[in-house]
Amino acid sequence: MKLAVDKERFKLYIRLGGAYLMLWLFVDLAMHSETFPQRVWNNIWLIGFLIVNNFVFLEYTLPFFKPRWKRIFTAPLLLLAHGFLYSVVLYVWKSIGIFVHIYTDFKTDPSIDKEEPYQFPYTFVSVVFFGIFLHFHDYRKLKAAAQQLRIEKQEAELNYLKSQTNPHFLFNTLNNIYSLSMDKSDLAPESILRLSKILRFMLYETGGAYIAIEQELKIMSDYLALERLRYDDSLRVNFNYDIEDMRQAVPPLLLIPLVENAFKHGVSETRHQPFVDIHLSVQNRRLTFEVKNSTEDFPGEGNVKENIGLSNLRRQLELQYTDYSLSVQQGESVFTATLKINLASHV
Repeated sequence: MKLAVDKERFKLYIRLGGAYLMLWLFVDLAMHSETFPQRVWNNIWLIGFLIVNNFVFLEYTLPFFKPRWKRIFTAPLLLLAHGFLYSVVLYVWKSIGIFVHIYTDFKTDPSIDKEEPYQFPYTFVSVVFFGIFLHFHDYRKLKAAAQQLRIEKQEAELNYLKSQTNPHFLFNTLNNIYSLSMDKSDLAPESILRLSKILRFMLYETGGAYIAIEQELKIMSDYLALERLRYDDSLRVNFNYDIEDMRQAVPPLLLIPLVENAFKHGVSETRHQPFVDIHLSVQNRRLTFEVKNSTEDFPGEGNVKENIGLSNLRRQLELQYTDYSLSVQQGESVFTATLKINLASHV
């Protein structure tokens, strides 16, 4: 069976080995300054062995100890085998270093402490050192992967919500044009022209995550002009705004659902003096958008039932901002929707 080696993972061990070498050189300089030059070469020679040993031990030997009944007896044998091979290979590795005059065996010098008490913590501490840093590395990597997965999931959900909102918006607009064509209105060509502008905006301007609020105002004005074509002079539309910076970024078509809702579920069902009052304010990165419209409904018990447009808008806000509020209130012959967003709180 061919054993696959993760090259990127092994490179991480090499980097950790370099850090461990620097650490132990500092220890040797403090504790064995008289033999420091020789110990530098010893550490350089041994670090390659420690990198390979820790890689095999932490990546292959330890994972074998995962709780599986079939391995309850073989795991200890594997650990003993690894320890035996470690001792043998370390001895061979030192011998090669001595033979090529790189490694200095301090046990032959009676004036220097024996090497065994020094060598054991050197190798044991390396396992602890590698293990701790690998644990933090893997934890951060796993956390980053989970965060990326969460972001991708939210982006997928947000795109799905937009894919619902845009056709919903387009469907309602086509219904308006259909009503004009059924009445053989001379305003039908103009409504088609305005619809083409809206479609152009949806195709070419809404692909990104954000647009300038100036563009959002433009598409809102085109939509209001298109809606006005359906009604006679009895419809009153009041649209005003107070914006300190027209270049501030907002998600595309974020405000349209409230305006669309005012016409579809309010004005279109109002028989006497229909109206829509829209006010938008953006000051100090705080957006306030209020839409009031006439309605034939009267306040009743329970909460206001939200349609797909308002439900999608609420979910989009949840995915895109951490500081916002969306409230709807059904009064006597008046429906009010109020949206407040701290634009600086975008996710």
